[in-house]
Amino acid sequence: MNGEELIRADLEKVLGHAVDSVWPIPEGHSGFTYFVATMEAKYVLRLPPPGARIAGPADVIRQGRIMSALNRAGLPTPAIRASSEDPVIDGRPFILMERIDGTRIEQAAQREKALDIAHSAVEILKRLQRLPLDKTGIGDEEPVPLTAEMMRWGMLMQRAPEELTTRAGELGGLLAAQVPRERTPTLVHGDYHYGNMLFRAHEVVAILDWEIAEIGQPLLDLGCLCIVAVRRQYQGAPNPGGAIDVSMEQLYEMYGVEAEEMRWYAAMSLYKYASIFGYNLMLHRKGRRPDPMYEGLTDTIVGMIDEGIALLG
Repeated sequence: MNGEELIRADLEKVLGHAVDSVWPIPEGHSGFTYFVATMEAKYVLRLPPPGARIAGPADVIRQGRIMSALNRAGLPTPAIRASSEDPVIDGRPFILMERIDGTRIEQAAQREKALDIAHSAVEILKRLQRLPLDKTGIGDEEPVPLTAEMMRWGMLMQRAPEELTTRAGELGGLLAAQVPRERTPTLVHGDYHYGNMLFRAHEVVAILDWEIAEIGQPLLDLGCLCIVAVRRQYQGAPNPGGAIDVSMEQLYEMYGVEAEEMRWYAAMSLYKYASIFGYNLMLHRKGRRPDPMYEGLTDTIVGMIDEGIALLG
């Protein structure tokens, strides 16, 4: 019995009825996520990595709790149809969510105006940030200050290939020296880009992948969208976040924030994604999580660090 067959058999036991098929979702570069079909409906199954400690990005139950809370509040996240903290699916906990009818950014970007897509994403972001913390599913968690945010990604940067991160310490120092005054904490997705959304025409109909969500500073998520704008300059490099032609300045205007206040957050996002890409490249090269996409991001990692230094220098 292969992996998908074992997952299907376990899922049938949990649900108490037949599961027609289980197959890995081909898009995406994180998590263990599967399409599931039964006679009654279509779902998406999310599992933590095999053998992972159930904490942080591997805590699928926490992700499900956030999506359930946001779905109840009328925000575009999938409804959770079943879940268990117990290791019942291939020896792992799970969440089973509705499969939302929508297209990925690659298709939406071909058919819709880039500014319309960005406007929808920014408006949904502002709705998320207006939600009272006790309606987020994680409102009892302590807000993450910007100093802790920097430390998190700094630790990840240290595990990236050294030849790509020679100027990372310089960028980290500039960030530490220029930490801005913090706003009122809100829900933060943490990876808020078009590649983690589904669309119907230009409208965002689902926000996915809540692995690194937190209570923290709202401008961090706008910074994630800024990264999409910056990454367009690295021609030929993979860009699953959606390479739509919207500038950082246009995003600032849509959201209603001054460029000067966003300068630090944009640089922070460049540092953060350089560390994530570098860390995942290290995992790929060591065979711990093979994904050749990250080999195509070496120039992007170096360039993002340089770009962050230019913003703050």
